[in-house]
Amino acid sequence: MGEEIAISLKNISKCFKCYIHPVDRLKEIFLPGKTRASEFWALRDINLEIPKGETVGIVGKNGSGKSTLLQIIAGTLTPTTGEVIVNGRVSALLELGSGFNPEFTGRQNVFFNARLLGLNQKEIEDKFDSIASFADIGDFIDQPVKTYSSGMFVRLAFAVAVNVEPEILIVDEALAVGDIVFQHRCMRRMRSLMDSGVTTLFVSHDSGAVKTLCNSAIMIHEGKNYFSGTPNAAIIKYMKLVTETELGIITKEEENPSHHQHNSQQSLVKSQPTRRGNRKALIKNIQLFNKIGEELGDTPTIGFNEQVQLIIELDIYEALQTCIVGFFICDKNGNELIGSNTFEENYPIDKLEPGEQLKIEFTFHLPLRPGSYSLTVAGAENYTAMTFDWIDNAIVFQVLPPDTGKRIHAWVDLPISVRVSPQKLPAIR
Repeated sequence: MGEEIAISLKNISKCFKCYIHPVDRLKEIFLPGKTRASEFWALRDINLEIPKGETVGIVGKNGSGKSTLLQIIAGTLTPTTGEVIVNGRVSALLELGSGFNPEFTGRQNVFFNARLLGLNQKEIEDKFDSIASFADIGDFIDQPVKTYSSGMFVRLAFAVAVNVEPEILIVDEALAVGDIVFQHRCMRRMRSLMDSGVTTLFVSHDSGAVKTLCNSAIMIHEGKNYFSGTPNAAIIKYMKLVTETELGIITKEEENPSHHQHNSQQSLVKSQPTRRGNRKALIKNIQLFNKIGEELGDTPTIGFNEQVQLIIELDIYEALQTCIVGFFICDKNGNELIGSNTFEENYPIDKLEPGEQLKIEFTFHLPLRPGSYSLTVAGAENYTAMTFDWIDNAIVFQVLPPDTGKRIHAWVDLPISVRVSPQKLPAIR
């Protein structure tokens, strides 16, 4: 394996034996020749190469094989078939407090786990203050970890994982437990590690974190590498699969999204959109206009903070008791920057019947940093119902720099007033 590759997986499969009765395991040992277990293949023929310094998100439904894959990479599970090559020191946070002895104090567990990760006594002593400061659990550092809350547990486990100078960091859903302040601290620390060249595998159901932190992403489904690509593309693919699974349908993106067997008008959407939903209603047309009423083309260019008008046309195919239609403006990673909907704008839409059509108009400004953005539109009966139609990347457009020459440092630039008042220093006696 080349030195530039941190992790290489070749034809990795993992099979677990499932026994109906515990005694069947003993019978199989003492009476060989007859298999008394059924086989469950958690992973099937996974091939993957991750370059050094890459941050890879892993998404998929519960039970898809994500955690099994990480445990094989971390070395806590052995694959049934295939070859695993890992080039670098691995620090893994696979489960809440995994590897911690509940009878040991936090301090003792820090030293014990750091030694397992390859640090010597002097190195751990030098890093201990940083670990304790990051965990920020106070005097509980000298109490048995069995007395810790789940939040304290994950604080200490994460503090150890990110402060032992890992070359490969594996994080499996661990950040969902800490409080909000700690989650922000973790994200900043992970970003720092990634910027320093640490190879990172990140499993999370937080699509925003995957899109923000990761360079690429893979989707695991039924033990197979179902999709590899950009984080936003993987999240879209995942959400589409989840929706279709819940509805019990399998569709192709290129199919005309007509409802049941009738022939609806082909949707007039720009770029190459991906859509999902239960199809009780369909978005048939999306248009974006500038401030003087001109429709923007296939690759629209919009001035900084320019006013635009978004028009969405909707066809109803099944009776709806209520209806909400909205939009998001997303950055190139799929993070939602600006958005609203008819409900939040105090324009409730009541009962709709099959055959009715709606035209919804939104008018707003785009005070965005220069760059490329995409438009997502969606509709649902209410906030708790499944969307009837959701279209990602309906229109992709560019925002130009402001003509004032002002530099835009954040994603969104809003009017800000500034006042500076000179203050006299108190006289020194």
